[in-house]
Amino acid sequence: MTQLVKAILKCQDNAPDIIFMFNPKELVFERVVQIADNPGSRDNKTGVPKISFSHTKPYQVTINNILFDTYEAGLNVVTTFIDPFRKAVEFAQGKESPPIYKFIWGDQIYLRSCFIERLNYKLTMFLSDGTPVRAVIDSLILKETEYSKPSKSLGYNGIKNQASDTIDRVRREIDSLDNRKKTRNNRKLPIGINPARNRINNYF
Repeated sequence: MTQLVKAILKCQDNAPDIIFMFNPKELVFERVVQIADNPGSRDNKTGVPKISFSHTKPYQVTINNILFDTYEAGLNVVTTFIDPFRKAVEFAQGKESPPIYKFIWGDQIYLRSCFIERLNYKLTMFLSDGTPVRAVIDSLILKETEYSKPSKSLGYNGIKNQASDTIDRVRREIDSLDNRKKTRNNRKLPIGINPARNRINNYF
């Protein structure tokens, strides 16, 4: 059976990597050729204005409906999964720009250098004490930027190893909190929403 490989935004700056809990269902790519119309210059036969080609705009990748669910483990979904996305739309430490990422999925590099231009998310499930346990990123827009080669290239195996370390750390946090919750008899229930169908442990 083929092992499931997670999509990753591998940070090139001083910010955490972003690992998707559930892989995207689709990736929407967009690129625009910038032109300049010249109304005063027209084709003599058709009358159509002549066009001057200016430049091509960077690639843009849009990912919609990204789900994060920590109900079964009782974890705060914001601090566990959403915070790395929030840090991605802030200026990186010591820089006047947001963190730069490499968007990879398996051995496929979709964007060698990009930043998160827009983040739009909502919280859709809460425990009785107000802890958010489910979040949906409605729209995540990645914008291609100039690629600056890292001083020391990790290579694909190095990226996999760092991603594995991140997954192990999150797994340990989940297992620790999950074991504590099993000792409680009065488990908190969500407000008016059915339990999540996918257990958090299936994430890994």
